Amino acid sequence: MSTDQNKALREQLLHAMRGDQSHIDFEAVTDDLSAELGGIKPETAPHTAWQLLEHMRFAQHDILEFSRNPEHKSPKWPEGYWPKTEAPPDQKAWEASIGTFRKEAQEMEDLISDPDQNLFKTLDGGSGQTLLREALVLAAHNSYHLGQLMFLKKILLAKT
Repeated sequence: MSTDQNKALREQLLHAMRGDQSHIDFEAVTDDLSAELGGIKPETAPHTAWQLLEHMRFAQHDILEFSRNPEHKSPKWPEGYWPKTEAPPDQKAWEASIGTFRKEAQEMEDLISDPDQNLFKTLDGGSGQTLLREALVLAAHNSYHLGQLMFLKKILLAKT
Protein backbone atom coordinates (compact mmCIF):
# COMPACT_ATOMS: atom_id res chain seq x y z
CA MET A 1 0.00 0.00 0.00
CA SER A 2 1.39 3.38 -0.97
CA THR A 3 1.84 6.19 1.52
CA ASP A 4 -1.03 8.08 -0.12
CA GLN A 5 -3.33 5.05 0.10
CA ASN A 6 -2.38 4.49 3.73
CA LYS A 7 -3.12 8.14 4.52
CA ALA A 8 -6.44 7.99 2.67
CA LEU A 9 -7.46 4.86 4.57
CA ARG A 10 -6.61 6.47 7.90
CA GLU A 11 -8.65 9.55 6.98
CA GLN A 12 -11.65 7.42 6.03
CA LEU A 13 -11.39 5.50 9.31
CA LEU A 14 -11.34 8.78 11.23
CA HIS A 15 -14.45 9.99 9.41
CA ALA A 16 -16.21 6.71 10.17
CA MET A 17 -15.24 6.85 13.84
CA ARG A 18 -16.32 10.50 14.16
CA GLY A 19 -19.59 9.93 12.34
CA ASP A 20 -19.11 13.14 10.42
CA GLN A 21 -20.05 11.94 6.96
CA SER A 22 -22.80 9.35 6.73
CA HIS A 23 -23.59 8.93 10.43
CA ILE A 24 -24.60 11.24 13.22
CA ASP A 25 -21.82 12.53 15.41
CA PHE A 26 -21.53 12.28 19.18
CA GLU A 27 -21.89 16.03 19.78
CA ALA A 28 -25.17 16.26 17.88
CA VAL A 29 -26.60 13.44 19.95
CA THR A 30 -25.41 14.55 23.38
CA ASP A 31 -26.26 18.22 22.87
CA ASP A 32 -29.43 19.11 24.82
CA LEU A 33 -29.35 15.88 26.82
CA SER A 34 -29.12 16.25 30.57
CA ALA A 35 -28.64 13.79 33.40
CA GLU A 36 -32.31 14.21 34.23
CA LEU A 37 -33.38 13.16 30.73
CA GLY A 38 -30.63 10.54 30.66
CA GLY A 39 -32.29 8.58 33.44
CA ILE A 40 -35.78 8.43 31.91
CA LYS A 41 -36.77 5.20 30.16
CA PRO A 42 -39.78 5.60 27.87
CA GLU A 43 -42.31 2.80 28.14
CA THR A 44 -41.23 0.86 25.05
CA ALA A 45 -37.51 1.65 25.16
CA PRO A 46 -35.07 -1.10 26.15
CA HIS A 47 -32.54 1.35 27.62
CA THR A 48 -32.17 4.81 29.08
CA ALA A 49 -29.82 7.36 27.54
CA TRP A 50 -27.50 6.83 30.53
CA GLN A 51 -27.33 3.11 29.86
CA LEU A 52 -26.53 3.69 26.19
CA LEU A 53 -23.95 6.39 26.91
CA GLU A 54 -22.18 4.28 29.51
CA HIS A 55 -22.33 1.17 27.31
CA MET A 56 -20.69 3.11 24.49
CA ARG A 57 -18.06 4.47 26.86
CA PHE A 58 -17.28 1.05 28.35
CA ALA A 59 -17.02 -0.59 24.92
CA GLN A 60 -14.91 2.22 23.47
CA HIS A 61 -12.56 2.03 26.46
CA ASP A 62 -12.19 -1.71 25.99
CA ILE A 63 -11.46 -1.37 22.27
CA LEU A 64 -8.96 1.44 22.87
CA GLU A 65 -7.09 -0.43 25.60
CA PHE A 66 -7.12 -3.69 23.63
CA SER A 67 -5.67 -1.79 20.66
CA ARG A 68 -2.78 -0.27 22.57
CA ASN A 69 -2.10 -2.53 25.54
CA PRO A 70 -1.35 -6.23 24.99
CA GLU A 71 -1.85 -6.86 28.72
CA HIS A 72 -5.41 -5.48 28.71
CA LYS A 73 -8.13 -7.81 29.91
CA SER A 74 -11.62 -7.15 28.64
CA PRO A 75 -14.48 -7.05 31.11
CA LYS A 76 -16.88 -9.95 31.41
CA TRP A 77 -19.75 -9.88 28.93
CA PRO A 78 -22.39 -8.56 29.30
CA GLU A 79 -22.22 -7.12 32.82
CA GLY A 80 -18.87 -5.39 32.28
CA TYR A 81 -20.27 -3.40 29.36
CA TRP A 82 -23.41 -1.95 30.91
CA PRO A 83 -23.94 0.38 33.89
CA LYS A 84 -25.54 -1.02 37.01
CA THR A 85 -28.15 1.75 37.18
CA GLU A 86 -30.69 3.14 34.72
CA ALA A 87 -29.95 6.73 35.69
CA PRO A 88 -26.79 8.71 36.32
CA PRO A 89 -26.23 9.64 39.96
CA ASP A 90 -26.15 13.34 39.04
CA GLN A 91 -25.30 15.88 36.34
CA LYS A 92 -21.61 15.69 37.26
CA ALA A 93 -21.50 11.93 36.52
CA TRP A 94 -23.34 12.53 33.23
CA GLU A 95 -20.84 15.20 32.18
CA ALA A 96 -17.89 13.06 33.31
CA SER A 97 -19.11 10.17 31.16
CA ILE A 98 -19.45 12.44 28.12
CA GLY A 99 -16.01 13.96 28.81
CA THR A 100 -14.35 10.56 29.14
CA PHE A 101 -16.03 9.33 25.96
CA ARG A 102 -14.70 12.37 24.06
CA LYS A 103 -11.20 11.99 25.54
CA GLU A 104 -10.93 8.31 24.70
CA ALA A 105 -12.43 8.83 21.24
CA GLN A 106 -9.61 11.32 20.62
CA GLU A 107 -7.03 8.85 21.93
CA MET A 108 -8.30 6.21 19.48
CA GLU A 109 -8.20 8.78 16.68
CA ASP A 110 -4.60 9.61 17.63
CA LEU A 111 -3.72 5.92 17.47
CA ILE A 112 -5.30 5.53 14.02
CA SER A 113 -3.67 8.76 12.79
CA ASP A 114 -0.18 7.69 13.85
CA PRO A 115 1.67 6.60 10.68
CA ASP A 116 3.95 4.44 12.85
CA GLN A 117 0.96 2.26 13.75
CA ASN A 118 0.51 -0.56 11.26
CA LEU A 119 -3.22 -0.90 10.62
CA PHE A 120 -2.78 -4.45 9.31
CA LYS A 121 -0.45 -5.95 11.92
CA THR A 122 -2.00 -8.49 14.26
CA LEU A 123 -2.33 -6.91 17.69
CA ASP A 124 -0.23 -8.39 20.46
CA GLY A 125 -2.42 -10.07 23.04
CA GLY A 126 -5.23 -10.71 20.57
CA SER A 127 -6.28 -13.61 18.42
CA GLY A 128 -5.83 -12.16 14.96
CA GLN A 129 -7.39 -8.71 15.38
CA THR A 130 -5.77 -5.71 13.75
CA LEU A 131 -5.94 -2.00 14.46
CA LEU A 132 -7.97 -1.63 11.25
CA ARG A 133 -10.52 -4.14 12.52
CA GLU A 134 -10.77 -2.43 15.91
CA ALA A 135 -11.36 0.96 14.28
CA LEU A 136 -14.11 -0.51 12.12
CA VAL A 137 -15.72 -2.28 15.08
CA LEU A 138 -15.65 0.94 17.08
CA ALA A 139 -17.13 2.97 14.23
CA ALA A 140 -19.95 0.47 13.68
CA HIS A 141 -20.67 0.04 17.38
CA ASN A 142 -20.80 3.76 18.09
CA SER A 143 -22.87 4.45 14.97
CA TYR A 144 -25.46 1.87 15.97
CA HIS A 145 -25.81 3.14 19.53
CA LEU A 146 -25.69 6.81 18.54
CA GLY A 147 -28.69 6.11 16.33
CA GLN A 148 -30.49 4.54 19.29
CA LEU A 149 -29.50 7.45 21.49
CA MET A 150 -30.73 10.05 18.97
CA PHE A 151 -34.05 8.26 18.62
CA LEU A 152 -34.39 8.17 22.40
CA LYS A 153 -33.42 11.84 22.64
CA LYS A 154 -36.18 12.80 20.21
CA ILE A 155 -38.73 10.89 22.25
CA LEU A 156 -37.53 12.45 25.51
CA LEU A 157 -37.44 16.00 24.17
CA ALA A 158 -40.90 15.65 22.63
CA LYS A 159 -42.30 14.80 26.06
CA THR A 160 -40.83 17.87 27.76
